[in-house]
Amino acid sequence: MAHPYHHALSSVKKWGGTVDDTLAVHAWFDASKEITADFRHRALRHHAEGIFMAETIFGPTLTLSTGRVIPTRWVGEQHVKEDLGFIPSFADWVKSIRPEPWMGRTERIEAKVDPHLASSVVEVS
Repeated sequence: MAHPYHHALSSVKKWGGTVDDTLAVHAWFDASKEITADFRHRALRHHAEGIFMAETIFGPTLTLSTGRVIPTRWVGEQHVKEDLGFIPSFADWVKSIRPEPWMGRTERIEAKVDPHLASSVVEVS
């Protein structure tokens, strides 16, 4: 797995500037390694929605130390393509998750928390 620093070096080769210009964006993509330190961490942010999320966090553009302005999305797309070879959707990741019984276990709580549902039950004797 590439380190965010190496992704930032790749950004320098593509658009100029310094490592520090894009390192925070690349570090954000890989911060999910704190949760799981293998390739599965990528399911959290390495997809199209993750790239748009990065744009929300870092702004629509980045101004490099050279003064050049580039779309933040370009940096996200570069990162994901370097790691996966293409940009998957989040749905692509979800399709690859093997369902486990605990994932679908739900309890209907509506009657316990909604006073309108609880009061609509009338016993008839």
